[in-house]
Formats: sequence, C-alpha cells, structure tokens
Amino acid sequence: MAKLRPDNPDDITLPEDEAWMRLALAQARQAVALGEVPVGAVAVWQGQVIGAGFNRKEATNDPTSHAEMYALQQAAAFLQNWRLLDVTLYCTLEPCPMCAGAMIQARLPRLVYGGKDSKFGADGSIVSIIRADRFNHRVAVTAGVLADESVALLQEFFTILREDK
Repeated sequence: MAKLRPDNPDDITLPEDEAWMRLALAQARQAVALGEVPVGAVAVWQGQVIGAGFNRKEATNDPTSHAEMYALQQAAAFLQNWRLLDVTLYCTLEPCPMCAGAMIQARLPRLVYGGKDSKFGADGSIVSIIRADRFNHRVAVTAGVLADESVALLQEFFTILREDK
C-alpha cells in the first residue's frame, strides 16, 4: 500500500521501493570495495533491473562516472531509447546537478533516493534542479527511502578514509 510522506505530500512510497533501494545499496557496497565513494543506483522497468551502477570516478579518472549515469546509460541501451519512459531510478543519495539534469533529459518519470547530499544535492539541499517547474519535463521524486542505511554507509566510508590518512 502506498503511503504519503509527511515531508512532501507529492512523495509516494510504494511497497517495493525498499526492496529496490536495497539493490542500490548493494551497488554502493561494491564501490566501497574499490575505494570509491559508496553511491549506488538501479534502474527498474516493468519489475526488472535494466541498469545498475556505482561510483567509479577514482578508477576511471572521469568526473561523470557517477552511479546514476551508469544506471541511466544501461537502461537506455536496454530499451534502445534515450527516453526512459516507465523507468524508476533508485539511488542511495540525492543526485548532483549533473545527474539531475541527465534524469530530466532522459524524461525519467520517477526518482527514489535515500540520503540527502549537503555538498552537491540537486533536490533542494544545494539547488533545486530535479523538481524545477521551468523544464519541459518533471521527475516525480520520493526522498528518504532507507536514508539511514545510505547515510551510515557514507559516514563509515569517510570515517575510515580519514583514519587511513
């Protein structure tokens, strides 16, 4: 049963959102194993994962190697269409401006994410790109799904990183 989130009446959490977010968290854990910032994403279409990714900026030396970008690219390849109609993207962290822009460009109908990003967040933490009403496409957003787990993974990663220095 869907429930309205009190922080934003437009946000609707579906029963399967937590299950898909757990897959995004599994992607984020793969990033940790490679020394990457633990952010993960999965793209879901018709009840199946059609794209997945985790951050790989350090490994690729590519500033666009974000989890969301990999998931969006794989979803578009699977659908053989840059328009990601009927796709929901699950991300462990609020998207940055680049990823938010890519979601709008892809005509993504829905985004579900975990924790807020106080450094780069484009869903109101720093800027409000993802919900901006001046674009020709609007992405429905559900924020805060498994946020505690997403944030804990990031905090643990950065604590260990600081201790190692």
